[in-house]
Amino acid sequence: MRRAKSLHDDPALWIMLIPVILYLLLFRYIPISGVLIALKRFSPFLGFLKSPWNGLEYFRQFFSSIYFERVLRNTLVLGGYYLAFAFPVPIILALMLNSVRKPRLKKAFQTVTLLPHFVSFVVIAGIAINLLSPRTGVVNLFRQSIGLEPIFFMQQQGFFPFIYTFIRIFKESGYEAIVYLAALTAIDPTLYEAAEVDGAGRWRQLTAITLPSIMPTIVLMFLVRIGNIVSVSFEEVLLLQNDVILETSEVISTFVYRRGLLGADYSYATAVGLFETVFALILVVSSNSIARRFKNAASLW
Repeated sequence: MRRAKSLHDDPALWIMLIPVILYLLLFRYIPISGVLIALKRFSPFLGFLKSPWNGLEYFRQFFSSIYFERVLRNTLVLGGYYLAFAFPVPIILALMLNSVRKPRLKKAFQTVTLLPHFVSFVVIAGIAINLLSPRTGVVNLFRQSIGLEPIFFMQQQGFFPFIYTFIRIFKESGYEAIVYLAALTAIDPTLYEAAEVDGAGRWRQLTAITLPSIMPTIVLMFLVRIGNIVSVSFEEVLLLQNDVILETSEVISTFVYRRGLLGADYSYATAVGLFETVFALILVVSSNSIARRFKNAASLW
């Protein structure tokens, strides 16, 4: 009642909500009706309502095609690489920044690690491609200087998952570490003082106080990332991939782009996109139900 009364007494709060509500309605809820295209033989000339129904035919075509196994495998591999290698880095970075005692030095380190997030991925992808160039790239020039042969990194399929994961770590680790830094600031300082009195060293304080205190945040972020496994960043993959390495770089989002926008097969692409959404929902619900079984573990609901 108090909360409802405060909203009623302060209309400025409702005015502040208007842009958020409009954004959700225009870009989140209203477009949901477009998934019906996946069940129709959509034609731009007939329109959305007059296009004939096609049932689950496009889903059958996708599941039986040669692309289904490839794009699903690549999507899960890139998502798995992120969870295995990129997910722990912001946690480690936050712990390292939190251990810096000098405020100015701490701010300087945090600024340096945060800057790549605000740089367009177009720029970062261009820098990465130039650095890995077989002729003019710094990496291959160094290899040649020590007598090794240059490697065509961007033309070999096995290198793409590692290159993509490394770039994600470089670009987003500083930004994602902010969440864990906020969780670290919420820890009661008296716990560390009591631990020092009991003779606990830095490592013991880390394992007994710091990590258990931020574990709910870690679990919560992990659940969110599991839901994003199949939602691999479209722009980042598209900018790094080429026709030579499509076997390992083609993911669901880029496949939808090529089939839907470039190939103008809107119904088929919508069916594939709907499959991606449902699969992500299953992953989130499953991982959340598992997390709720553990004591003191955070969950999304």
